[in-house]
Amino acid sequence: MNWKAIGRSAIGTSHENQGIVCQDYGDYRIFQDVIIVGAVADGAGSAKHSDIGARLAVETVLKCFSDINESPQKQEELEPGYSKRLSEEEAQKLFAKIVKKAIAKLHELAAKENYSVNDLACTLLVFLATPDWFAAMQIGDGFIVIRSQESEYQLLFKPDKGEFINETTFITSTNAVKDMQVKVISEKQEFICASTDGLEKVAIRLSDWEPFSPFFKPVEEYLHDTVNPEEEDKYLIEFLNSERLNSRTDDDKTLLLCLFDRE
Repeated sequence: MNWKAIGRSAIGTSHENQGIVCQDYGDYRIFQDVIIVGAVADGAGSAKHSDIGARLAVETVLKCFSDINESPQKQEELEPGYSKRLSEEEAQKLFAKIVKKAIAKLHELAAKENYSVNDLACTLLVFLATPDWFAAMQIGDGFIVIRSQESEYQLLFKPDKGEFINETTFITSTNAVKDMQVKVISEKQEFICASTDGLEKVAIRLSDWEPFSPFFKPVEEYLHDTVNPEEEDKYLIEFLNSERLNSRTDDDKTLLLCLFDRE
């Protein structure tokens, strides 16, 4: 039994038309076959170098978890490692520490390149799944949808949309850590999907913030049927770039899909 996963991003048609690069980024790490950490980030559309900020934020998060996994001393940050379920308070402290490291890296880069740190602004969603429990955080919009065995798809957090249209919280915002949403679930998850907000309107019913099952079932079945998702990615790439999908959203799109493969 182990995790199968794949993360892919596609540029939105609005960015393509304006000659702007894709500002999304997502990636994951699998430890000991049974522990998976994932992160996705969406660079602020108005920020000059938000694509760089999104990638750096995700890479910093994953490096922090890799360091924890590799160092017995750093395992203490998870008191005493991945085997013990974190309380919500412990998860809050862990994610806050990791987010602050990501913010520090953004400030370092901004100083080095003579950017404003706000030029690197991005949202950030992170999850950690073990065979026994699941923890996640979210700053800004986008979504994490999970499904445990024999259950329906569940939206973990309501996206942070701010007071005005197209407004959200970024990790460079002064209130980022304070506004961070955190949740711990004492149950193994069979399926995890993390995404930026480009797919919200097609994957989530905005009337009641419930996951739209016909969106998630085909991508979960794709993972079931795929031996090596990282190599067999044609289906996902074609889906993200499809005319049908682009007719409903013109924003950048990222999907990070994870399946606990019992076989």
